[in-house]
Amino acid sequence: MAVALAGCSMFGPSKIKEAPVVPAATLYQKALDDMDRQYFQAAIKSLEQLERQHPRDPLTEKGKLMQVFANYRQGKFNDAILAADRYMALYANSKDVPYVLYLKGTSYFNQIKDTTRDQQLSRDAIDTYTLLISNYPKSDYAKDAKEKLLVAFDQLAGKEMSVGRYYLGQGQYTAAINRFRVVVETWQTSTHIEEALYRLTESYLSLGLINEATTAAAVLGHNYPSSSWYKQAFELLGKQGLAPAVNTGSWMASLRK
Repeated sequence: MAVALAGCSMFGPSKIKEAPVVPAATLYQKALDDMDRQYFQAAIKSLEQLERQHPRDPLTEKGKLMQVFANYRQGKFNDAILAADRYMALYANSKDVPYVLYLKGTSYFNQIKDTTRDQQLSRDAIDTYTLLISNYPKSDYAKDAKEKLLVAFDQLAGKEMSVGRYYLGQGQYTAAINRFRVVVETWQTSTHIEEALYRLTESYLSLGLINEATTAAAVLGHNYPSSSWYKQAFELLGKQGLAPAVNTGSWMASLRK
């Protein structure tokens, strides 16, 4: 009871002291100064106060944009993503939306782990960059987004390859083929395409599917004649008296460039 009464006066509970209202321009300038000094957390605190005390001031929109950047710069990528979503929900027609999409996509991109991990971050980066490129193809950020998109694609392909190799090592050839086929059909620009075609040659040969095995090797040799993977595929077939040859009925026949 004594503890409960300690927080009360004879006239009822004491009111929480409210922060004094600071002019919007003052808060915004303080945030800019802190950003220049790379005091990003201090800048965010001022910007949040600006948003709270002056929700309708024109500087608030700029402040929300700065929050995205400040969180991104200090490596708080999840906070940057949330700030980006809030900004776009309120200012969907802003000229800065391409920049916000770029920061959001790169916040996902910078968290991508190696191919043994779950690749949801890669998918999220791909979705965000694709939205940026398709809606704002002439923006200053589209070119870099395209380059990062290729890396994200490579991550997904690498994950499929990792799982496919595991199945191949376990003798689960059909499961392995399904993984390598995804790479060949979906991620043709990835760095894993040559190995994927070799692994298909290997897997099909293990199942006795000669036409598919020789077709995979032929496509590999046609598209990447100087590849070390093609040399291995050629030698692998040669050990069984076979040679690369395209079977027109194969799903891979149309993959020749």
